[in-house]
Amino acid sequence: MAAVTADPMTLPRVRGAGPAETERPVLAVTMGPTGFEGLGFPVRRTMAGLNYQYTDPFIMMDHMGEVDYEAGEPKGTDWHPHRGFETVTYLVEGAFRHQDSHGGGGLITPGATQWMTAGAGLLHIETPPVDLVEAGGLFNGFQLWVNLPAKDKFLMPKYQPVEAKDVLLLATSDAGALLRVIAGTVDGHTGPGSTHTPITMLHASIAPGAQLSLPWQPTYNALAYVFAGSGTAGPSRAAVHGGSMVAFGAGDRLLLTADEKHDSRTSSMEVLLLGGEPIGEPMVHYGPFVMNTRDELVQALEDYQAGRLGVVPPGALMPHVPHSH
Repeated sequence: MAAVTADPMTLPRVRGAGPAETERPVLAVTMGPTGFEGLGFPVRRTMAGLNYQYTDPFIMMDHMGEVDYEAGEPKGTDWHPHRGFETVTYLVEGAFRHQDSHGGGGLITPGATQWMTAGAGLLHIETPPVDLVEAGGLFNGFQLWVNLPAKDKFLMPKYQPVEAKDVLLLATSDAGALLRVIAGTVDGHTGPGSTHTPITMLHASIAPGAQLSLPWQPTYNALAYVFAGSGTAGPSRAAVHGGSMVAFGAGDRLLLTADEKHDSRTSSMEVLLLGGEPIGEPMVHYGPFVMNTRDELVQALEDYQAGRLGVVPPGALMPHVPHSH
C-alpha cells in the first residue's frame, strides 16, 4: 500500500500530548463523489461539499484510484492549462510522466511527489508511461490544488520533484504510526517540500489498534483523508473509513485511531494529513484557473485562447494509444 516504508522503532519520535494541549474537535466528516477526470481516469473529489473556510488554502484534492487497470486501460490527461495555484501530485502506486510548456517534465514514481507552481500560467500534460498503459497494473495517487495569495498569482512557473528517498520519516511516540512528511514541519521536523503558501502534508500509516496523536500548527486548518482501512477521528471518536474526509476545528493536536481489523488490502489505516495557513482572500475557480475575481478568470481564459499561457512544444509528450490486445 505504500512505497516508502521503514521500521517505526528506528525513527525519530514525535512527542506525545502535554497536559495543556487540546485535541482538535471534528467539524465534519464527508464522502466526496466519484467521477472521471482527464481522458477518463476514475477520481474521488475528496473535498467536495466541505466549506472552503475549512479547507483554505486548499482548493480541491482528487484521489486517483485505487484502481487495478487491465492492459490498455490506464489513462491520464491531454495538454491543459493552469494559472493561479500550485498542483501537488503524490503517488502511492503506479507512475505518471509529465511535461509542461515551460520546459519542465519528468517521471513521478511510487512514493514521490511532483510540486508544480503554475503561477502566471502554463500548459501541462500528465500521462501514464507506455509500459503501464500496455501492461496495466495498480494505480493509486492524489492531486492536491494549493491556492496562491493574490500577490503570488503571477509567479514564474516552476517544478519541484520530491523523490521517495527525500521524504522525511518519523514515528509517533509509541511507534504505532509511521509518518512520511512531504512538506511542512511536524514537531520541529521539516519535510523536503518547499511551499509558497505555508502548509503541512504527510502520509501516515497507523497500525491496527494504534492511535496517532500529532502536534499541529495552531493557526493552520487541519484535514485528514482516509484512503484505506478504518477507525475513528477526534476526541468524539467519529467513525471514518476509506473515502472519508475529516475537517478538524481549532486546537493543538490531531487524533486518529485505527480499528483492530480492516476490510481492505492493507493491515493499517492509511491517511493523508493536510493543513495550511488560511489565505483569507476571495477565491473563484473555473476549471484549471483559480483567481481572486471573475474578471481575472475571464482574462485567464482569454490569455489561454490567445496562446499567452504557452504552446505545446515540438515533439511533445502525448497520451499513449494502446496497441489492440
